Amino acid sequence: MSPAHTEGGLRQTRPGSASADNPSELAPLSSTLADNPPESTELGFYVHVPFCAKRCGYCSFNTAPLEDGTMARYLEALHREIDLLGGIAWSSRVRLSTIFFGGGTPSLLAAEELGAVLARIRARFDVAADAEVTVECNPESVTRDKLAGYRAAGVNRLSLGVQSLDDSILPRLGRLHDARGARVAFEAARAAGCDNLSVDLMYGLPGLDPDGWTRAVEAVLDWEPDHLSAYGLTLDAGSLWGAAGVEGLPTEDTQIDQYWRLARAAAARGLEHYEISNYARPGRRSRHNQIYWRAAEYLAAGPGACGFVGRLRYANVKATPRYCETLAGGELPIASSEHLSKGQRLAERLILGLRTADGIPAALLETRLGGDARLRDLVERWRARALLVDVDDRVRLSEAGFLLSDALFVELL
Repeated sequence: MSPAHTEGGLRQTRPGSASADNPSELAPLSSTLADNPPESTELGFYVHVPFCAKRCGYCSFNTAPLEDGTMARYLEALHREIDLLGGIAWSSRVRLSTIFFGGGTPSLLAAEELGAVLARIRARFDVAADAEVTVECNPESVTRDKLAGYRAAGVNRLSLGVQSLDDSILPRLGRLHDARGARVAFEAARAAGCDNLSVDLMYGLPGLDPDGWTRAVEAVLDWEPDHLSAYGLTLDAGSLWGAAGVEGLPTEDTQIDQYWRLARAAAARGLEHYEISNYARPGRRSRHNQIYWRAAEYLAAGPGACGFVGRLRYANVKATPRYCETLAGGELPIASSEHLSKGQRLAERLILGLRTADGIPAALLETRLGGDARLRDLVERWRARALLVDVDDRVRLSEAGFLLSDALFVELL
């Protein structure tokens, strides 16, 4: 099965070369970003909001409990970080085409707080007039008024973390909403004027049978979202379930069946399967996530956030208190970084590009194959099985190829 990526994408999957919270390593790394100007004049910007009212059992992302005073301290530090990033010499030469608030639970931010962060970004950077501005939201933490406030602040895309519509499964996941609450949140977003609305679902969940999954998919599609993200459950290191395990997981065959039920239902409703885990109506692909899948460049702010500029991959300090302390001292909170080699860049472009329906240039794949007879033979066998198909001068995975992509990705690395 393919790896699960949440909207917002690859922000916490990049290993760094330095200890995440070693103060002695922060000072030299904080100047690294300034010395690596981007290759493009168009960047994305990812903002990590770490707080959650409750941590979900499957979640391996960088989260923190919301306690008295923690949000205010975080926001003060975040504003400082935006100022420092905007003060880098090359920042005046770039334009932000997307801004994405991920988490954690960004919708714990009041509309005024989120608006202030966006105003700070606009004050320090050139933000495109048509920039896509996305906020991840949990159903229980939004109202029509809050979402109208987000929209007034410049948010033009919402990603609603529904995950399931089964009221017997949702509490087990650690979710704080029920099926009715998810529908109410979706309707509140529409009522607030959101015309670019994505919904997240998960399959392969404990206790989720194929028919229950089909009912959830059809119910969400009846809402007519503009975008649907659907991820297979993975027990990643760092999650509660990854550490302790969980009972009642469906078999791999059942997960595959659930994948195909989703793919067929989405296609029947006119949604394009444009990336392994993502479906969209025409013109509603996630512009921010496409930055990741095209191995393009993006800045990042917030505890544990990861960015990529020039050939530099960097990661911020994960612990929120240490993140705030570092910025209070006037330093960017970069904890680790690595310069990607040409080989690493090629492998990323191949793997990320093959996650999408657009695929990759055939010449790029040919460069990777080179004189590797074993890998060339594997690729030809995938072509013979119609898992990998050629379209004009590009190569892409078929629907069946998406399902088996991990096997090829490992080889391409």
